[in-house]
Amino acid sequence: MSADLNVDNLRKSFTTGRPAVDGVSLQIAAGEVVVLLGPSGCGKTTLLRCVAGLEHPTSGHIDIGGVRVSDPAAGILLPPRNRQIGMVFQSYAVWPHMSVRQNVEYPLKSRALSGTERRRKVEDALETVGLAQYADRPVTALSGGQMQRVALARSLVYGPRLLLLDEPLSNLDSALRLRLRDELRRIIKSTGVTALYVTHDQSEAIALGDRIGVMRNGRLQQIAPTQEIFDRPATRFVAGFTGASNALAGELVDADRDAGIVQLRSGERIRVMLPSALRVRDAVTVAVRPENIQLGAPPEDDSLNRVGVEVKERIYQGTQTQYRLASNTDLFDAVELGSSPRFSVGERVTAAIPVHASWAYAASEEAA
Repeated sequence: MSADLNVDNLRKSFTTGRPAVDGVSLQIAAGEVVVLLGPSGCGKTTLLRCVAGLEHPTSGHIDIGGVRVSDPAAGILLPPRNRQIGMVFQSYAVWPHMSVRQNVEYPLKSRALSGTERRRKVEDALETVGLAQYADRPVTALSGGQMQRVALARSLVYGPRLLLLDEPLSNLDSALRLRLRDELRRIIKSTGVTALYVTHDQSEAIALGDRIGVMRNGRLQQIAPTQEIFDRPATRFVAGFTGASNALAGELVDADRDAGIVQLRSGERIRVMLPSALRVRDAVTVAVRPENIQLGAPPEDDSLNRVGVEVKERIYQGTQTQYRLASNTDLFDAVELGSSPRFSVGERVTAAIPVHASWAYAASEEAA
């Protein structure tokens, strides 16, 4: 039966440097899939290993299914084998001298189950991951994707309360990774297990997560449903890491609770969303995704800002074209789908920027 996970103010420090995990709190409901997304070294794998019991937190506590499994202040540290978790690693970690069936059955040998019950559980797990027909094949005769499915079946066979996955697709080639990520979500959801998944790949996070938590320097910057992470990034780092690579400098000249007016260096004014508290006359950076910018002369629409730009560079990419645009001293990108570029280098055009997809952050806030 799946269990909820509660991590409260967790901190993990090593001997030197800043903490690898620095005051992280998160709650995962039973049956929910949460993805931790962030660059290498941000602390996401260390957090996962603390939940697994493979690392000992410095402070804070962890509860799985209402049972406290880690609390350094109270001297509580439940061993990994007693936490009823499954774990899938970046490497396949299968036993090469065993068959597929033997690999999947191995965790059941230490449990008080009859041979019939073990066989049934193994068959069910292999059916779930789509490997029933490979049960008696040597595991070394499988492809990388199939071996990762064996590792997943082995982690699910004994009915864990919580499944932890540490970048399980990163060793696969790109085409196989794309195919398996969608299948992986289907498998996890079909079992009903609670899952915490770690990755640095945005597309994986979108495809797999019910919610995404973005980490940076050991801290959880934002955790929210997938669309909210992309449509309402809480910090400039979250915006940049999830693809809002354009940064327009300006000054906030008017503001209400959720939105404001920014005057760009070109003198033009645009309406933007305000994810955090800012004051009038603050220097700001406006983050915008290249794919959200519309080029040309769109019809009048109050939901769009309009900025005059010059095309400085055109990069044809077959099914889309990327334009480098200049507005005064600001350079930013726009992407248009289609196999026929519409604008030439040196041409002046209007860039329409959706108000709801423009976010202003304090200019002092770091993007990376």
